[in-house]
Amino acid sequence: MQSLDLLDEALEHIKSVESETIELTRIAELSIVRYIEKNGLTLDDETLEAMQYQDIVSQQLHATIEMIENIQNLIRTLRENEGSGLECLSAIEEELSSVLQQAREKHSAFSGKFEHHDDGVEFF
Repeated sequence: MQSLDLLDEALEHIKSVESETIELTRIAELSIVRYIEKNGLTLDDETLEAMQYQDIVSQQLHATIEMIENIQNLIRTLRENEGSGLECLSAIEEELSSVLQQAREKHSAFSGKFEHHDDGVEFF
């Protein structure tokens, strides 16, 4: 099952990169907020929207990390049940289908659609 080990390592690397990106996004956002507060600035709608998109990036990365972890759990299950063949693969396929559907729903929920109103930008 060397190919599963390699797949697991690749997924772990992707998770690591995404986690680092989330942290860099958080640091950047904190720096911007500190600058705004320090200089007594007010955010316009365009800047507020940009900050909300930055938050959406983090949410999407968290969702993909969760998907990766679910796939890694399936890989572990496949390793543990290596001898049971098609039955195991069928169960894993069903579970993966469920995990994929959840990931798609989260992607849709955090798709970053904005509705503009006279009183500002409403995120939904």
